[in-house]
Amino acid sequence: QVQLVESGGGLVQAGGSLRLSCAASGSIGSIGAMGWHRQAPGKQRESVARITRGGSTMYADSVKGRFTISRNNAFIYLQMNSLKPEDTAVYYCAATRFSDSVSTPYSYWGQGTQVTVSS
Repeated sequence: QVQLVESGGGLVQAGGSLRLSCAASGSIGSIGAMGWHRQAPGKQRESVARITRGGSTMYADSVKGRFTISRNNAFIYLQMNSLKPEDTAVYYCAATRFSDSVSTPYSYWGQGTQVTVSS
């Protein structure tokens, strides 16, 4: 089993920055790709960014050029710049088991951290 714990959320003004962190523990050797998702009130959860074990990254069109995902051992990070009110959501860290394939569903999820961007 793998446990994921997010941190770094908070309240920020539009145009500001936040850095989210996710710490993995447990069977970290079984982790494949990792990613960040978000869910805004009344909306479906959406993928924000993804990073493989080799460091390849993918981003949602809505955050390209503003967000950067990175990975270091049992941690992943999401640097969020030029934040907009529409970025307000609960942000979740997730991990797959062993695989880097984009078709592999995420098996592990964190509890989420709230990000609120005021206008």
